[in-house]
Amino acid sequence: MGNEVVATTLAIVMGAVIALVLFVPFVAISYRRRGRITAGRTLVWVAALVYFCAIWTYTLIPLPDPDDLVCVGKNTDLWQAVRDVQGAAGLTDPAILQLVFNVALFVPLGFFIRVLGGRGLPTAFFAGLGTSVFIELTQLTGLWGIYDCAYRVFDVDDMLTNTAGAVVGSIVALVVPRQHRGLESSPDALEPRPVTKVRRIVAAVCDLLAATVCLFLIYLAGAAWMIVVQRHAAVDADLDRARVVGIVITFVIWAVVVAATGRTVGELVVALEYRGGRLPEWATRILRLLAGVGGYLLLNLIGDGAVAGVFTVVAAIAILVTEHGRGLPGLVTGRRVVDSREDASA
Repeated sequence: MGNEVVATTLAIVMGAVIALVLFVPFVAISYRRRGRITAGRTLVWVAALVYFCAIWTYTLIPLPDPDDLVCVGKNTDLWQAVRDVQGAAGLTDPAILQLVFNVALFVPLGFFIRVLGGRGLPTAFFAGLGTSVFIELTQLTGLWGIYDCAYRVFDVDDMLTNTAGAVVGSIVALVVPRQHRGLESSPDALEPRPVTKVRRIVAAVCDLLAATVCLFLIYLAGAAWMIVVQRHAAVDADLDRARVVGIVITFVIWAVVVAATGRTVGELVVALEYRGGRLPEWATRILRLLAGVGGYLLLNLIGDGAVAGVFTVVAAIAILVTEHGRGLPGLVTGRRVVDSREDASA
């Protein structure tokens, strides 16, 4: 039971981290293909990420200590599972439970392939078979040579039951209405839609996530360069310098985007923009930058994280209490927030 808990926890954590990293491109694609995002489809994609992580954690975790490695055998008899089931004492017999688990493990694969990818039985069959073969070979080769021998049993019966599970999942997915399946663009994807506070919050979250990922990657690269390549001794000073460089470069990126488009990354992602107001365009764009992620980054640069945190809370409250969630950018520029696909002359 302990191994299952570890595998489940690891899959959830990995899936959540990947979901956060991919959230911004997911929102951007959703708005281009469907004109919006929905909670249901978002949850299905997150579930798919967790599931794909779970396949590997359940089949490979726990990794054994090389000093305590115990080599296991393999089963190349295609009908061994059939004979085991025929000799089972009841529905709770381990042979029955193992077969059911192997089928059930791949049911979500076929389901996600049809619902998210829009592909049918042939794709589910070959995806299930290919994934299962790769997993079994990974086990047979001791994690592709990392271990001297296989620490989990290579079983050809698993390939059959896993593939059957993927086919079953594809059939089950037929209960989902056709309009909610696949990656095809909706006919009304490019039509303007009402601006809601939830949409503004999504834009702000996209800005914050994208800036955080950008900052982290720059910080990581800078820290690695100064510590590993230049071999500096003052690790703490190097890390602080890398943080400053990351904030500055991230701020410059957002400044360039706002200067060029008048919108932040998050607003571009969810197809929003600010219009109206009496200020000159150049002044409006500067204020737009400082009233959003730009201000958050500057506060992190010149002060401590607490001040930036207060700014974030104030910005969030401003979205909730202002019309259409125009928030601080709308208040400081005197502009209203609209769908960017809306005709400017309307």
